[in-house]
Amino acid sequence: MKKTLIALAVLAASGAAMAQSSVTLYGVADMVIHKDKGQPTKLKSDGVSFSHWGIKGEEDLGGGLKAGFLYEQAIALDNGAAGPGFDRQTYLSLSGGFGEIKLGKIWTAYDDISGATDAAFNAIVLSPVWLIFQSQYGYTYNPNNGIYYATPSFGGFSGAVSTNLREGKANSRVSAFHVKYEGGPLFVALGYQDDEPNNEKYTRIGASYDLGVAKLLGTYGRVKNEDVDEWSVGADVPVATNLVVSVGYAQSKKDGGKAERGWSVAAAYALSKRTTAYAGFFDANAAAVNGRAGAPDSRFGIGLKHTF
Repeated sequence: MKKTLIALAVLAASGAAMAQSSVTLYGVADMVIHKDKGQPTKLKSDGVSFSHWGIKGEEDLGGGLKAGFLYEQAIALDNGAAGPGFDRQTYLSLSGGFGEIKLGKIWTAYDDISGATDAAFNAIVLSPVWLIFQSQYGYTYNPNNGIYYATPSFGGFSGAVSTNLREGKANSRVSAFHVKYEGGPLFVALGYQDDEPNNEKYTRIGASYDLGVAKLLGTYGRVKNEDVDEWSVGADVPVATNLVVSVGYAQSKKDGGKAERGWSVAAAYALSKRTTAYAGFFDANAAAVNGRAGAPDSRFGIGLKHTF
């Protein structure tokens, strides 16, 4: 009888622990067809967002403390190729009233806010910021051996810091932080990253204000060692309950050099809570953009994004 009672107690405890744990499969599937001036039409993965899949889990440890994990891998939908292992993120986390700590391969604190106020939905193939700003794509996103801490929110204010261990490799540290405010219609964020692998220092300030009829967007960036100043303005306009139109203009200028400029207009139509159709047009000053890898003179694209 005693053994039976012990076995039942162990089984009950195991069931309670399982009830407090969760594991989720998630991801993004995004495909776009786009035509650049003077180039053949292309069908590719990653229109608005990078296509990927992942597994994440969380366990309630009691007393407000939680342990978690995440594995995330890139997927190219146009050819079926997968990233080398879980190349986007892999980490173990611990969270509670103190905030959250992550250990592993993690997006930097700078990356957290880098696209938060970009026009054209921060779309990889359509946003003027993605196609013009050096500080949008030139930094190290997710260094190995990372350590990350995010604070809880204090009246709308929060922040995060991140770094990584060298582990014997010279010039491989990436240290970053951000502070932000989110309250009502206003969002403001400042991010900074000291990127030793690229020998660069990146600064980013972004702000948005939701007027109801439109959300105003603005971004300023500085790449120190390249002496590049960048800025953008834009607006997201909800024209129907499931249709948003976004417009934006961006400029990047190196000290003593010629400014690179571009503008975009894009529309996103929500077919459901998880599936969105989108289309957009980008145009740039050809004289400045010619010769820059991946930056077209003009581009039209149409795509579909599904999240799960």
